[in-house]
Amino acid sequence: MEKSRESGFLFCSLCGTMLILKSTKSAECPLCDTTRNANEIIDKKIAYTVAAEDIRRELGISLFGEKTQEEAELPKIKKACEKCHHLELVYTTRQTRSADEGQTTYYTCPNCGHRFTEG
Repeated sequence: MEKSRESGFLFCSLCGTMLILKSTKSAECPLCDTTRNANEIIDKKIAYTVAAEDIRRELGISLFGEKTQEEAELPKIKKACEKCHHLELVYTTRQTRSADEGQTTYYTCPNCGHRFTEG
């Protein structure tokens, strides 16, 4: 709130809430009903930059989907690849059906890139 009072022109000087232009003559605080002369606000410019990382953080979206398998360090299992018979696979699991049914396991071969599912 102190920061909003410093930058000032678009925020209420009493409570720090963003002002609303009710008419061409005055701006009003929706919280405490303080009014301010609109001439102090009109023609002032505001710029705000939002980065993709800010949006992800705000929405709680993980960057996991953007990483490669090596960066994500996926769990490995000793199981042979159906295609090249490599003896170690990386895997992920997801609940794709109803809760009373088992998870679907997605396997990827780090050697040939072959993908297959089980369950």
